[in-house]
Amino acid sequence: MALKHEPATPQHSVQSALRVLEVVAKHNAGVTDVELARQTKLPTSQLTALLRMLRREAYVEQIADGAYVTGESLTRLGSAQRRDQVLRDKLKGTLDGLRDSIGAAVYISRYEDGEIKITDFADGPRTPKVNEWVDFRSSAHASAVGKSLLTQLDLNGRRDHLSRHKMARLTSRTITNERVLLNRLAAQPATVPVLDLQEYAVGTVCAAVPITAGSAVGCLALSLPVEHAHRLREAAQTLNRGAAPVLLSLAI
Repeated sequence: MALKHEPATPQHSVQSALRVLEVVAKHNAGVTDVELARQTKLPTSQLTALLRMLRREAYVEQIADGAYVTGESLTRLGSAQRRDQVLRDKLKGTLDGLRDSIGAAVYISRYEDGEIKITDFADGPRTPKVNEWVDFRSSAHASAVGKSLLTQLDLNGRRDHLSRHKMARLTSRTITNERVLLNRLAAQPATVPVLDLQEYAVGTVCAAVPITAGSAVGCLALSLPVEHAHRLREAAQTLNRGAAPVLLSLAI
């Protein structure tokens, strides 16, 4: 199984964020944004946005003279004996924040050993998760999660997956023609969220964006009741913007 080499915006953002954190960590007394720009060679507008995100996630903080130093989250990760637990707590906090800002249940999914796995999610009384009435592993052709993961595979990887999972009709909107699905996957821009408009389940709409790190294929997704379908595209864009902090939590 091979990956398509079309990294999306969250991946680029995380690579740049890691460069910023590396420079900040080298300066115990703090480093200015001017010096950060010089050492990272990032454009001012991009660096400003990254620093805003890193401050919000407590990876860096700004001291009295305006310089940046390592923040609480990064300090905890660097000194924690239970690093895995700290990472899980950080990821949960990030997902909970994303759920609340979007007003939708959010999910992290991975493609492992040829199968789809939901590895984390954040829901709540006002943001219920989707009812998994058909196993997500066998419904990649119909779900936003599945289609987002499949877009990150090459053509042989997609065909291999579809050869092992029949494209059953789950709703009247489900694509069951393999050629039609493969053409749509091939045409899907890497930076545009994949949508599911009641293709997996009547009454539910979903969106997903890739959060691939290295050779690991993953995505970040949301689901909404169909009565909130008018919010889907705006929610999907918020999800896309929120993907970088989630990916950063997974990458550190």
